[in-house]
Formats: sequence, structure tokens, C-alpha cells
Amino acid sequence: MKKERSALSTAGTGIFTILGIVYILPILIVLMNSFKKKVYINKQPFQLPDGKTMAGLENYMTAIDKYNLLSAVGWTVFITVGSVLVILVCTSMCAWYITRVKSKFTKLLYLLCVFSMVVPFQMVMFTLSLVADRTGLRTPWGIIIIYLGFGAGLAVFMFCGFVKSIPIEIEEAAMIDGCTPIRTFFSVVLPIMKPTYISVGILETMWIWNDFLLPYLVLDLNKYKTISIAIQYMKGSYGRVDMGAVMAALILAVIPVIIFYLSCQKHIIKGVAAGAVKG
Repeated sequence: MKKERSALSTAGTGIFTILGIVYILPILIVLMNSFKKKVYINKQPFQLPDGKTMAGLENYMTAIDKYNLLSAVGWTVFITVGSVLVILVCTSMCAWYITRVKSKFTKLLYLLCVFSMVVPFQMVMFTLSLVADRTGLRTPWGIIIIYLGFGAGLAVFMFCGFVKSIPIEIEEAAMIDGCTPIRTFFSVVLPIMKPTYISVGILETMWIWNDFLLPYLVLDLNKYKTISIAIQYMKGSYGRVDMGAVMAALILAVIPVIIFYLSCQKHIIKGVAAGAVKG
């Protein structure tokens, strides 16, 4: 019996190792080609760079200088950080209110948040673009409000599940000691919600950082570009593409979010499991 379990464990480890290699292989190929001269990227995409094909940091410098990639990275960081912070604060307070205040209004509000998760973005994107244009939301500051609307459904759902697991006696004790509802939330409830905060923050960060369609529809592209849009704009006339600069830009776009995910991944399961409770 022990031998069978050991064999199954070994087989499972082997399968997961193979899957891990399959998933990481495209990133390694892009990284390898980002250091090649663009002439050899199409000719020898799977060959390691050598003295003949090596371009060094030339592709990275081209992406940064010629295509103004640092500006795109800056706007992406601003939009991502701002949107995630607004989503976390607003949705956690909303979830706490929905969970603690039992009324028809809060039930309707919760249902609307859950319903928003199943509405395809394609159904509202043209209307959204028109509304954003007429209301002056075509800026990095305005798109944060739009991301709050689209990210609220999942965040409220996860926060509500976690708040149900918090004993209400803790909040009642704080209020007896003289805490206002706002102070009770920020001093008592928010620290307890840390696992779910981290989980929601990771999921929202990965979504917003990699998002292409929403910024493309909303932002004024003559003034603001995110990193995904900047990479798209590297395509020249007649479909000509500087593959070296594109590969370098893809690495600059992918590496930060991979590092962020790997440093926080242990909190994802903990936060999801903490929110998966019955009220």
C-alpha cells in the first residue's frame, strides 16, 4: 500500500513538473530572444544566443528610447496601484456593510455585485467608451473609477464570505469601548481581513496590469498609454514589427507581475479558503 502511494506521489510530481516546464517555456523563449538581433529571432527562435546572434541590451534600449516604454510603465503602475487601492478599500467597506446590515437594500446590493461578475465586458464596452468620453473619464484618474466598477463584483463576493466568519462580538466590544463604526472597521475589522485583502489585491493587480481592451477603449491614447498598448503600437507600417524590441518589452511587462505573484502566492489559497465559508 505504501509502495503504491509512493508511486502515485512520484507520478504526480513528475506530471506537475512537466506542466510547470510547459507553462514556463514560452517565457524562457521570449527572454532568450530578447537578447538576440532581430534578424535571427525569426530564423532561429529556439537557438540560444551566441557571439553572432547576441544583441545584448540593444533591444531593451530600443524599446525604452524609441517607443517611450518607461512612460507606459509609469502610467501602468499608477493605474494599477490606484485602482487596486480604491477597489480594496471601497469593496471591503461595502462587504462589511452588506454582511452586518440585514435589509432588502443590502440583499439587492449583494445580488447586483454578484450579477456583475457574469455580465460579459463585450456587452457594455461600446456604451462604456461613449460614457467615459462624455464624462471626462478618459484619463488615468478616470479609469480608476471604471476599474472600481468592474472589479467590485469579485471583491465584494470574497470579502462578504470572510466577514461572515468574523465573530460580531469583537465589533460589539469595540463599539462598547467607544469606537465609531468607521473606527471599528479600520481598527478592528480591517486587520482581521488581511488574508482576503492580499488575495483580492493579487487577483486585481494581475488583471489590471495585463489588461489591454479597457485602457484601449477608454484612455486618450495621444496622451496616455499602458504597457500593453505601447507594445501593440510597436507594429509599424505594412505590418512590420521590430521583434527584438517587442520581445524586450514583453519581458519588461511580464517580469514585475511574475515577481509580485511569486512573492504573494502563498496568501492566495489562504485568502480564498478564508472567504469560502457559509453564513
